[in-house]
Amino acid sequence: MKKIAVIMGSASDLPKVQPAIDALKEFGVPFEAHICSAHRTPEEAARFARDARANGFGAIIAAAGKAAHLAGAFAAGTTLPVIGIPVKSDALDGLDALLSTVQMPPGMPVATVAIDGARNAGLLAVEILAVTDDELAYKLAALRDDMKKKVLEKDLELQASL
Repeated sequence: MKKIAVIMGSASDLPKVQPAIDALKEFGVPFEAHICSAHRTPEEAARFARDARANGFGAIIAAAGKAAHLAGAFAAGTTLPVIGIPVKSDALDGLDALLSTVQMPPGMPVATVAIDGARNAGLLAVEILAVTDDELAYKLAALRDDMKKKVLEKDLELQASL
């Protein structure tokens, strides 16, 4: 199975990125997590992106706040799918990070989840791997079925309380 790279712009992003890591663990998807900055360690970021496919990665999750060029920097260096997580900061409530992550030029796509949407980033990475992995596809279908059951149970509870 391919592994997922989880890249964060700084150590302070870990609490925001943790739900993505938890989702990967939940599905048994191997991953590596690293701190890498598009601005402070650009050579290392470029090297990681360039070598990611050869190093066994199937997708890259990149989380950053403020200017949030990390996902775009990785997308520029690889043809693997890149999933951006805009991280909310004090400045502009994360809107700056969202726009920096989602507004990529033609030819450099970055799949972008919601501000602080790390769980969805992890699940999207699992879905990418599930294209060629029937076991992961089955686990994803089971998760969706479980979510459906929970909603229907809550509806029954609501109806009973009215």
